[in-house]
Amino acid sequence: MTTPDPRAPLAPLDPRRTALVLIDLMDRIVAHELAPHSGPEVVTASLKLAEDFRAAGAPVVAVRVERPGVAEQPPGSELLAEVEAVADEVVVKRTIGAFQDTGLHELLRARGVETLVFTGIATNLGVESSARAAADRGYRLVFVEDAMTGLTEAEHRASVDLDFPRLGEVVAAADLRLG
Repeated sequence: MTTPDPRAPLAPLDPRRTALVLIDLMDRIVAHELAPHSGPEVVTASLKLAEDFRAAGAPVVAVRVERPGVAEQPPGSELLAEVEAVADEVVVKRTIGAFQDTGLHELLRARGVETLVFTGIATNLGVESSARAAADRGYRLVFVEDAMTGLTEAEHRASVDLDFPRLGEVVAAADLRLG
């Protein structure tokens, strides 16, 4: 038995069964010093993917975090306007991951989604926590390496190189195809 080449292009994804999930693309998070990709680079790559997904009829879900138990969220806690504009659904989370008490799983299942494509900030926090919960629920996972970033390059690389290949497939945005 041969092992698949991890650099091989990803087969086209079925847009009827695939959703793009954008994690925490909010002013206050995008503005952090991030690595290996800047916040604006991640936003640009994520918006391009969102445009492709919408053109193919695949849903785009934007997730943002709120701090629980506070009367007012910190400044910059809303999604970037351009991210909210491309989202078919917006999910608000109050934990690191996007599935705990948010209704995200039910929303995705109601749309017939089986595959999730992840982008966002931070790779090793919101993205990875959401991905682990998605894997536990049986979703096929795809991670767009150049459309996510971490607080440090080492944290990003640990998720992308060590953890994500065990949960799904890691690709570059240019290699992602909807069929």
